[in-house]
Amino acid sequence: MTKFRPCIDLHSGQVKQIVGGTLTTTSTDLKTNYVSKLPAGHFAQLYMDNDLEGAHVIMLGPGNEEAAKEALAVWKGGLQIGGGINDKNAKQWIDWGADKVIITSFLFPSGKFSQEHLDLVLAALGGDKERLVIDLSCRRKGDTWFVAMDKWQTITNMEVNEASIHSLEEYCSEFLIHAADNEGLQKGVDEKLVEKLAEWCSIPVTYAGGGRNLQDLDHVKTLSGTRVDLTIGSALDIFGGSGVTFDECVAWNRSQPRR
Repeated sequence: MTKFRPCIDLHSGQVKQIVGGTLTTTSTDLKTNYVSKLPAGHFAQLYMDNDLEGAHVIMLGPGNEEAAKEALAVWKGGLQIGGGINDKNAKQWIDWGADKVIITSFLFPSGKFSQEHLDLVLAALGGDKERLVIDLSCRRKGDTWFVAMDKWQTITNMEVNEASIHSLEEYCSEFLIHAADNEGLQKGVDEKLVEKLAEWCSIPVTYAGGGRNLQDLDHVKTLSGTRVDLTIGSALDIFGGSGVTFDECVAWNRSQPRR
C-alpha cells in the first residue's frame, strides 16, 4: 500500500532541501530550496512521534556524520541511513542505531557495477539483506533511466530496467529511487518511472523527486497500483514549502489501509 515516507537530507551538517541536479563539487552551482535552523534530531523525533517508519537520512557529502548520528540516536531502529556507506562502515551505522543502510556509489567503482562490492557490503551486514537498501537513483537518457552516483553527477553503466531490478532484489530488502532530474523542482513526479517501478519491483520501493502535494500521493498510488511509496521533501511546510503540510501527509498515511 502506497505511503508517504519522509526524509532528512544533510548537507554540511545542516538539514537542507536541495535541487538534486545542482549538487556538484562546485558550491556556486548549488541551488538550495531550504536550510533548516532545527537539528536533524528534531526531525527524527517528529517522524518517530508520528510512526513514519522507513524514513531515510541521506548524507550529501562530507561533514554530516555527527548530525546523522544525532538523528539515529533519537529514533534507534527507526531510520535508514545513506551517503558514503560501504563495507567498512555499514555495520557501524547499524550499531549506531540505523534500521537499514542505503548504498549507491560504493556499488559502482569508476561508474561500473561491481557484484564484488555488493557481496562485501552484504557480508559486512552478516548476510542479512533485511538491513540493506539499494539506492538506484537515476537520470533520464531519452526514454530510459541510468543509475547516477557521486551526488547524482556521474552516470553509471547500469540501466534501471526489469533485468537490473530482478538481479538485485535477492540482495536487498527494498529500493530507494531518486529521480535526480525531478528532485527539488516540485514539478511533479516522473510518471513513467513510477509505473515501471511498480511493474518491475517485487520488493518495497520508494520513489523521490518532484512530489508537490497530496494529489501526488494519490497519483503515485494510482499509477503504481499501491506498490510504490512517495517521499515529499521541498514541498512540505516543515521544509519551508507551501504545497502540503506535514500533518496532511501524516493524516493521509493514517487513512490508508494497512499493509
